[in-house]
Amino acid sequence: MAETALPAETSNPANIDKLRGARRSPASHLSENFASGSVAGTVALKEIPFQTMVGIRVDRDSDAGRRLASVTGGLPAACGEVAGGERATTLWLGPDEFLVVAPETAHDSLGGDLVRALFEALGDAPGQVVDLSANRTTFELSGIRAKDVLEKSCSLDLHPRAFHAGTALTTEIGNIPAVLWKTGEESFRIFPRASFADFLGRWLLDGMKEFASPEVP
Repeated sequence: MAETALPAETSNPANIDKLRGARRSPASHLSENFASGSVAGTVALKEIPFQTMVGIRVDRDSDAGRRLASVTGGLPAACGEVAGGERATTLWLGPDEFLVVAPETAHDSLGGDLVRALFEALGDAPGQVVDLSANRTTFELSGIRAKDVLEKSCSLDLHPRAFHAGTALTTEIGNIPAVLWKTGEESFRIFPRASFADFLGRWLLDGMKEFASPEVP
């Protein structure tokens, strides 16, 4: 397996802070729009930028799968399932494909370097570990009307009996491919590719407009 040693600039705390400060998230230019478009007590939208995301392909029942599961806190066994521990959360994308999501700090030495730990857990076994942190961003849509906003352009059955908290599925929202994860009874996280962040962010804001009207109960 290829050497995965950290470059010097990512192992020095001062350099890490400098690099973080220089970055701009895919939807950073919409932050004020998200704040002004959110409706207190009804629906809110924000970006959670720079999360650590790692794509895994492995047979979850193999020795390598068990090693990777020991790092992430588990690998989900079926479509829609989410597994996780204190370190990371893992979403099911396919029978042997998973998306690991963790806080930003998990990406560097200060947070234990989750990416490197996953590379080492796979070793030379069949499978794949790919750092996808720059591939997607994360939107959080929450509030009593969050489901209503999503139902305008998402074909999934979002009724709680079918899509309960702790479920994640690949879908389309406004014709944009995304992973949708229901994190609570009234909260969702949406993972679009970075190149679609502007379009999807504006699409969701447009879907929230009607709830800013005092006539909406």
